[in-house]
Amino acid sequence: MFTVLQIAEALGRPVEGDGTLRFRRAAEPGAAGPDDLALAMSPAYADALTRGKARAAVLWEGADWRAMGLDAAILVPRARLAMAGITQALDPGPTIEPGIHATAILGDGVEIGPDAAIGPFTVIGAGARIGPRARIVGQVTIGEGVQLGADALLMSGVRLGARVRIGDRFTAQPNAVVGGDGFSFVTPEESAVERVRKTLGDPGEIREQSYVRIHSLGAVQIGDDVEVGACSTIDRGTVADTVIGRGTKIDNLVMVGHNNRVGENCLFCSQVGIAGGTVIGNRVVLAGKVGVNDNITIGNDVVAGGGSNLYTRVGDGEVVLGSPAVKMETNMAMYRALRRLPRALEQLGALRKSVAGLRRDAGHDD
Repeated sequence: MFTVLQIAEALGRPVEGDGTLRFRRAAEPGAAGPDDLALAMSPAYADALTRGKARAAVLWEGADWRAMGLDAAILVPRARLAMAGITQALDPGPTIEPGIHATAILGDGVEIGPDAAIGPFTVIGAGARIGPRARIVGQVTIGEGVQLGADALLMSGVRLGARVRIGDRFTAQPNAVVGGDGFSFVTPEESAVERVRKTLGDPGEIREQSYVRIHSLGAVQIGDDVEVGACSTIDRGTVADTVIGRGTKIDNLVMVGHNNRVGENCLFCSQVGIAGGTVIGNRVVLAGKVGVNDNITIGNDVVAGGGSNLYTRVGDGEVVLGSPAVKMETNMAMYRALRRLPRALEQLGALRKSVAGLRRDAGHDD
């Protein structure tokens, strides 16, 4: 059970009414019962709230909570920011027994910080250092020489490759992989791909070719407060390390290739794919299914709309959309023009018929 006052303190907001009122869970307004905290942080939810049976609610700023028949309320100016605080306060997180589980395997020289919890069937390689209060759910593999900061949370199936260095408060969702080998191969002779890139389309003579792996000697560096989603991958660098800056958040099913350098407080949504050797600035947002070409530079504060493909450099602060990505206003103008194209072609056909008729009337048969 929680009290309304506990949630208000987590949000840094005052309590309206009875702060000692207790509730079991948060609920949508229309489904909330007397033992629930209703979340109705927009006037659009007012009718649903009156249909429910909640005694306490989190409401939009300026709401008349008494008129809604509530015993307690918390008024918030920003709904989504309030959701962050509420969910953090109510989320118990995974249950992990304290200490090191009997089935865990630790290599030589492993250092485990105070109050860390290591779950079952976890394997930690030689010389790894696990920070204080780290929580490792179980069935996690941590390579040799890894440095994992304080207050980390690694969910089941996470894999950290050798020599990966990660800052404090790192979160990795199930089956995330950090530090796998980069996808880097070369052919003994010049390949068709190399010729196509030189000629922009001509593959030249078609012939047999085979691939030789370029091994990854680098690792991955990750700053503080980074999160990596389920089944996402961050490849190690070829020689230098792949770098992910402080505060960056990576969704599920995201691929960050080798040698990339990602700035601080970036946001990469699901199915983003970033090819190797690209430099990405700070506060960059890549929406779902964005593809980024190799060896380009993306400036600070760039926003790329869903499904965009970035083939060339993007300057600071640009908002881009499309494939190839262009400035969003340009893309929208192109889209409007494309929608008008069938009608324009019909009008053009009618105009040609009219002109042809006029020429015939004037005695021109050509």
